[in-house]
Amino acid sequence: MQLGPRLRRLTLSLAMAVPFNAQAWDFSVIMGRSQSLYDPSSSAVKRLTKWNELIQDETHSDTDEKLEAVNRFFNRHLRFETDQQIWGELDYWATPVESLVTGAADCEDFTIAKYHTLRHLGVPDEQMRLTYVKANELNQPHMVLSYYATPGSEPLVLDNLTDWIRPASQRQDLLPVYSFNAAGLWPAGSTRNTMSGPARQLPRWRDLLEKMRDEGFTEPRSLQDEE
Repeated sequence: MQLGPRLRRLTLSLAMAVPFNAQAWDFSVIMGRSQSLYDPSSSAVKRLTKWNELIQDETHSDTDEKLEAVNRFFNRHLRFETDQQIWGELDYWATPVESLVTGAADCEDFTIAKYHTLRHLGVPDEQMRLTYVKANELNQPHMVLSYYATPGSEPLVLDNLTDWIRPASQRQDLLPVYSFNAAGLWPAGSTRNTMSGPARQLPRWRDLLEKMRDEGFTEPRSLQDEE
C-alpha cells in the first residue's frame, strides 16, 4: 500500500506539549514532517495525536505502568498486516510514525514502535531488547520486545499477539533466536557481556533510523549512537 503524495493540507492545531526529555522529540516538527512526507488522513492524525497524549499521560508513571500502557496502546491502535499487504515488500521495517499513519503493522513494526516510545518515556535502553523469536504455534518468525528489570532478571515479553505481559518462562510458544537494541546484537541465550556486534550491522535498522531522522526525530541515543 503506497502512502499519499506530498502535502495535502490538513489543519493540525494539536497544542502538543513536549514531555520531559524534550530535546529528543519535538512533536510539532514531527507532525509537520508527517504532513509533507505521508499526507496523513484524518484518522491517521487522530492516531498520532493519541500517541502524543499517551506519552504525556505516562511521563510520570512507574515503569510497570508504562510497559502496560505502551503495549496496550499499539496493540489496540494498529491492526496486524504483513509487509506485503502494507508496503508491497517482503520485509520492511516501519517507523512508529509510518505505522500510525497507515494504521497497520507487522510484528517488527509493533516492537519498534513500543521500543522507541518506551525509550522516550525514560525506560533505559539497556533494559530493553528487540527480540527475534520463532513462534512455535504459528511456525514462523516473530518479533517481541523484551524488558529486563535488572541485568540478570528474567525478561518480560511485550507482544502484539496479546495485551498480557508475561515472563519469558511463561511464553513456551516462543523460541528466542537473537536480540538487539541501539547498543548492539546478542545471540540467543547470551548475557549482556557477550554482545556479538553493533546494531548497525542490520541494514534495516540503519534505514529505520535514517527515516526517523527525516521525520524529525533527533533523540541523541537512539539516532546518533549508530553513527
